[in-house]
Amino acid sequence: MAAPEPAREDIFHPGGKICRECVSESALKVLDEALKLARETRWDTVRSPHIFMGLLSVPDPAIRMWGERISDDLQHLLDQFQELFHQEEGQSDAMLRLNREFLSNNVIRLLRDAYGRALDHQRRVVTPMDLLISMLTATDSIVAECFERIGVTAAKLTELAVLAEQQSGAK
Repeated sequence: MAAPEPAREDIFHPGGKICRECVSESALKVLDEALKLARETRWDTVRSPHIFMGLLSVPDPAIRMWGERISDDLQHLLDQFQELFHQEEGQSDAMLRLNREFLSNNVIRLLRDAYGRALDHQRRVVTPMDLLISMLTATDSIVAECFERIGVTAAKLTELAVLAEQQSGAK
């Protein structure tokens, strides 16, 4: 009987493509939606707000529960972020892929942090909640900064995300 394959050291393959085996199906949907939203908001790279918008656009049960805990309608929050990060100038037909060259440095770091969080929790794949919590705990997170401006701290958002993760069973 062969020993289980050890976890990858990086969420990216050497050529820059994301390792799809390291990302849950629901998190892949989030990333695919983030690509679409980056195009719709006329960006030529995927930024962390696009990942956040992807989480809001295709929420799994844990993300929905987090939305309930922060007492916000996810669709309304998505609309606000789309409006906030829409660029009048830019390409709406930009060719974007789940590859490092199309991702901002913050998104690359976010994906690596989310993968590290998954491994820390003895999981081999990133979940949407790994993406959210890693985003909220990142230094210089523009998403967390947007919430801070309206008086909601990243620490409180993270606490509510962890509670939602635990309650939903999305370990």
